[in-house]
Amino acid sequence: MASITTIFKNEPEQQPQDTDKLVDLFRNRAELKKEFAALRNEKYQLQDRIKAHQGATERVQQKLNHLESLLLDPEWVHNVVVFYQMRRLAAHCESKIVRFAEQLKQQRELRVHSKVLVSWNEKRKKSSRKAQKKIGEQRLRVQMLEDQLQSERHKLLTMGSITKMLRGRSQASQVVSLEASIVAAQAREQELLQDLARVETLDPPAHQGLDIAAKRSINFMILAFVQQLYLDYAEDNLVGLAKESSEKSVGAVNYGTKYECDELLQRLTRRREEVEQAGDFAELLKTRAKMIAKTALFRNDDDAVPVPGTVATIFDIDPNGVVHQSEASILGENYFGVAKVLSR
Repeated sequence: MASITTIFKNEPEQQPQDTDKLVDLFRNRAELKKEFAALRNEKYQLQDRIKAHQGATERVQQKLNHLESLLLDPEWVHNVVVFYQMRRLAAHCESKIVRFAEQLKQQRELRVHSKVLVSWNEKRKKSSRKAQKKIGEQRLRVQMLEDQLQSERHKLLTMGSITKMLRGRSQASQVVSLEASIVAAQAREQELLQDLARVETLDPPAHQGLDIAAKRSINFMILAFVQQLYLDYAEDNLVGLAKESSEKSVGAVNYGTKYECDELLQRLTRRREEVEQAGDFAELLKTRAKMIAKTALFRNDDDAVPVPGTVATIFDIDPNGVVHQSEASILGENYFGVAKVLSR
C-alpha cells in the first residue's frame, strides 16, 4: 500500500524563483545571439575594408612601379617632367578659380546682406521713432491729467461748507476718477516703454542666401574668369595640354624628344611669368560676363547653371575693345574643374 502511495504522489510544484531564472537564461541567450551577429557583421565589414585597402595599395604600387620604369627610361624621363609640369599648371588654374569664386560669392553675399541690414535698420528706426512719439504723447497726457487733478483737489479743499455740502461728493468723485485715469495712463506709458525697448533690442535678420539672379550673375563672372585663363594659356595649346594631363595618367602622353620637351617647358615658364605680371582685368571680366549672359540659356527657371552649349563662345577682347570670338565648351568639358565651383 505504501508503494502505491509513493507511485501516485504529486510532483513538487516549480517555484517562481526557478521560473524567473529560466526566463533570464533565455533572455541572456537571445542577447548573446544578437551580439554575436553584430560582431560577425562587423568582422565581414572589416574584411571588406581590408580588401579595399589592399586593392588601393596594389594600385598605388603599380603606379609607382610604372612611374619608376618611365623615369629609368631615357626616352621617357623628359616626358614625365613635362607631364607633371602640365598637371601643375592645371592645378594652379583650378586653385585660382576656386579662390576667385569663393571671394566673389563672399562679396555678393556681404553686399546683399548689407542691403538687408540697411533696410531692416531703417524699419527699426522708423518703429523706434513711432514708439517714442507715442511715449511723448502719453507723457503729455499724464501731465495734463496731473495738472487737472491738482486743480480739482484745490477746488475741493477751498470749497465752503455750503458748497461742499452741495457739490463736495461730485467733486470728490471727479478727483477719484482723475486719479484712476492717471494710473491707467502711467501703465500705458510703461507698456509703450517696453515696446520701445523691444524694438531697440531686436536681433538683425539672419543671412538668407542669394537668389537665382545673383547666383547666375556670379556664375557668369566665374565663366568669364575661366575664359580668361583659357585665353592666357591658349598659345601653343598649353591649356589643352594642361587639361589632358589632369585627365590622363603619366606615360599616356608623349611630348616628343628631349629638345622638344625642354622647349615646351621654357614656353610654359615664360607664359606663366607673363600671366602673373599681367595687370588688373576686372572691367574686362565684367564686359565678358555681360556677353556670356546674353547667350546663356537655362533648362528651368530656378536653375543657376546655364546649359553648357549656350556658353561655349570664347570672347577675346583686345586692348582696343575689339571682340574676337572662338568656340570652346568650357563648361561642357569642365575646364579646370569649373563645374564644381559654380553657384547652384
